[in-house]
This record gives sequence, structure tokens and C-alpha cells, in this order.
Amino acid sequence: MRLFTIIACAFAVAFTANVKADVDNLAPTVATIASQQVIPANQAARPKNMVIMIGDGMGPAYTTAYRFFKNNPQTEEIEQTVFDRLLVGMSSTYPARSSGYVTDSAASATALATGYKTYNGAISVNEQKQPLTTIFQLAKQRGMATGVAVTSQVNHATPAAFMAHNESRKNYVEIAEAYLTSEADVILGGGQKYFSDALLKQFTGKGYQHITEFEQLADITQPKVLGLFADVQLPWAIESRQNHLSDITQKALELLSQNQQGFILLVEGSLIDWAGHSNDIATAMHEMDEFANAIEVVEQFVRSRQDTLLVVTADHNTGGLSVGANGEYAWHPELLHHITATPRALAKLAIEQDDWQLPLTEALAFEFTADEQQALSNARMQGEKAMRQAIKSVIDKRTNTGWTSTGHTALDVQVFAAGPGASLFHGNQDNTDIAKKMISLLPSK
Repeated sequence: MRLFTIIACAFAVAFTANVKADVDNLAPTVATIASQQVIPANQAARPKNMVIMIGDGMGPAYTTAYRFFKNNPQTEEIEQTVFDRLLVGMSSTYPARSSGYVTDSAASATALATGYKTYNGAISVNEQKQPLTTIFQLAKQRGMATGVAVTSQVNHATPAAFMAHNESRKNYVEIAEAYLTSEADVILGGGQKYFSDALLKQFTGKGYQHITEFEQLADITQPKVLGLFADVQLPWAIESRQNHLSDITQKALELLSQNQQGFILLVEGSLIDWAGHSNDIATAMHEMDEFANAIEVVEQFVRSRQDTLLVVTADHNTGGLSVGANGEYAWHPELLHHITATPRALAKLAIEQDDWQLPLTEALAFEFTADEQQALSNARMQGEKAMRQAIKSVIDKRTNTGWTSTGHTALDVQVFAAGPGASLFHGNQDNTDIAKKMISLLPSK
């Protein structure tokens, strides 16, 4: 017994010494992590401004794929992205029980804008189709400025849920007309086709500056502004190779921060979802890159101001993206960097040109195998849609990418945050909780 006691004491002393050594060794790492925090520890807990950024359809597989897409293969370690840096928790996304477990963008955006569940397709109305008060409305009651910057049409489901009330997300013209009474200070994105000349005249009559070219942004120095830069969506990032979302986000921050009472800004990487619905990994990764760049614009604003809360999340997961497939333990994103157009554009090009193989090879930046060339030739004879699918199939096989759906899935999504109040979003929560927490941070009337 005495021998056991002596051995136990010796073990305890050795264990304590080892733990101390381990802690001492970890100290520089802890200090390094602390130095990388966006917001100092002594900062006030209640923000003056809030920015909510939504990667539409951006389930966890998208941020994982993006990490590997951005990785430098010349280095030993895999570099972190902005998503790794800001990750704080997870969120469930299910809609009201009447719509089951899988949400659409409208119901999820309503949850994020109001803190209430509703049916799929609803724009900030409850299941009885009665209006739900949005965080934008509450902010306006407190004298704050509000704005949206999105890559879809500005009257698409997500921005609509923050600025309007409608029983159906499909009522695009009604939603556009409702923006007249939203009094949003900044509205930037696509959707020109839904705003008639008569409606635009009403907007300018209320003091809005209406612009249609990105170059005109430089001349806008004061709110209010309605920037509609495309008939429907903004250009695909893979084709434009410009960070349009970053540009309009930067301008929105510049304009909204002029309000001394603070502001709330919604930024959406809308086209991540659209690429996911198409099971288009090349386009999706470039849209992710554009969204990540916009997050870094806001992150820098948070660092410099120290009075702004940034919350980033997704409304749902789209496509059931699998980073690796077919029983193979591999994924090859390096090919995606060299693709210069969407599969839709490439298919159109291949159909229109008799000598289609060379331009398609150049656009994809790889030579076709005999099997790939035969599959593409067969698809070309069946038309543009079949050709588009064949091109995506070649890219998926080359990268070893998998998909389970062309719709949404019920997967939980990630939550990212920085700035005063960010600790509220740590851990697991529901999408309605995100809205409730942000609403709780609004100033008193």
C-alpha cells in the first residue's frame, strides 16, 4: 500500500511538471491567437452599427471547399480563410412546421430578419400572412440608417425579407414597389427589369439617386441611392473577374456610416446558391471568393471603427456539395482556378461554333481524354442543356466533386462573428435566435 502511495505521489509530481511545461510551451500560441482577435477585449459590448452577411446556400461544405480552393500548394500547411478566422458557432435553419424541415430562402431570411418561423415562400409574414416586424423597421424607429448590397436582384427573397412584407417571394414587382415605403438609405444590386420608369420616378421623387453603372458609384457621396446594375443578377464572378460585391459593400458602409445614430446593413452573396442549384463547382468557388472578399472589407471596417458588429451566416445549404466523391479519397480544386466562364456560357459557345473543341479546351485549360471528347460530342448533338450538363460532369469528375441535390438540404449552417456583441453568437443556435440577438443589441428608443 505504501509503495502504491509513493508511486502515485511521484506520478502526480511528474504530471504537474509536464502540464506546466505544456502550458509554458502553449503560451506563445495563446498570445498569438489573442493578438489576431479583431476586437480588443475592453471594447463596449453594444455595437453602434451591425452588418449581417448571408452566403445564400453556403452550407459547411462550401467553406471547406473554399479553404482548399484558396490553399497555396507550394506551402506545407493549409492556410486559413476568413471563414476559419471568424467561425463562432452553428445554426439550424428549418422553417415553420407547415413546410417541413427544409427551408427556402424566403422563410430563412424571414427568420433572420424578424426572429420568427414562417412557411416557405413567405416574405416577412407569418403563417396567417400577417406582417412581421423586421430588424430594419426597428432600426428605423431608432433613427438608424439601413441598406442592402446583394449580387441577385435587390427584390429577391433575402433582401426582400428585410425590406418588405409579401405572401409570396415570386411577387417581384409588388416587392419592388414596397421598397418605396421601406425608407432604406442604400439599395445596391441587380433587378432593373422589375423597376418600371414610373416606379423609378417615384423613387427619385423621394430623393433617391438612381444609378445603373458601377462607375457611377464614385460620384455618390450621400444617401439615398438605388443602384440597379443589371436587369436581374450581377455578373458572375468567374466571368467578370471583378469583386463587384466588395465594391458595393464598401460604398454602402461609406454612405451608411454618415448616420450618427448608427446603421444596419445586409450583404448577400446571392449567387453562391444559384451555382449550387446548378451543381456548378467552378462558378460556386468563384462566388465564394467574391463573398469572402466582401467579408474582409467589412472585417477591416470593424477593425478600424471598433463600434460595429459583424455576423455572417448562410440561410440554408444548397446542392448537397461533397468535397470528394466516388469512393476516392481525393479532391482537386486546382483545376477550378483556370476556368474562365460558366458552363452555361461554355455550352452556348460550343453549340454556336463548328470548331468547338479548341475554344472549349482553352476555356477549361485542360485537354480532353478520348472518353470525355466522345461524351461532349454526344451531348452537343442533343442541344445546349445536355452540353452544359456534360461540361459540368467533366469538371466534377476531374475534381472529384459530388452533389446530392439540385435543391436545398436541411443541413445546419455555420455562424461567424466579430466585433462588440460577437460572443452572443457562440455555440449552437437557431436562425431565429440570430435575429433575436441582433434585435436585443439595438439601442433603446
